[in-house]
Amino acid sequence: MEKRTVQYSKSIQTRLVLPPDTNHLDTIFGGKILAYIDEIAAVAAMKHSNSTVVTASIDSVDFVSSAKAGEALTLEASLTYTGTSSMEVYVRVTAHDMIHNIEKLTTESFLTMVAVDEDGNPVAVPGLRPETEEEIRLFETAPARRESRKNRSRTR
Repeated sequence: MEKRTVQYSKSIQTRLVLPPDTNHLDTIFGGKILAYIDEIAAVAAMKHSNSTVVTASIDSVDFVSSAKAGEALTLEASLTYTGTSSMEVYVRVTAHDMIHNIEKLTTESFLTMVAVDEDGNPVAVPGLRPETEEEIRLFETAPARRESRKNRSRTR
């Protein structure tokens, strides 16, 4: 299988934060952000693998700042590493106050997605070919994140 670039499957989605999406502080529910992150990670993984995918784990989520009603969220998902059937996906979420033209990072997350066939069995995925300095950095640091993920599952 030929390796694919990060750009091949990079996925971007913009969503407006509406009042029903917010809590009593007028900021978006964390669970709503998690659902958006899971969805965009799946889209990127499906584009890379040309396969159905399942979420194996949400490895880390860092809520850096909050987003308020009326702001636009931009979610960017990029593959950072691939295994035999698994794919690590990095998702970056920013909020844009369009009235004052202020943009801020709200959330960063790493997820592991697994490509599966129609019976739910893992299938092979193409390798990843990072090109930019940032893509190479994330690719080279992925094995340490994978080991950390394995260690977490061993302690259960």
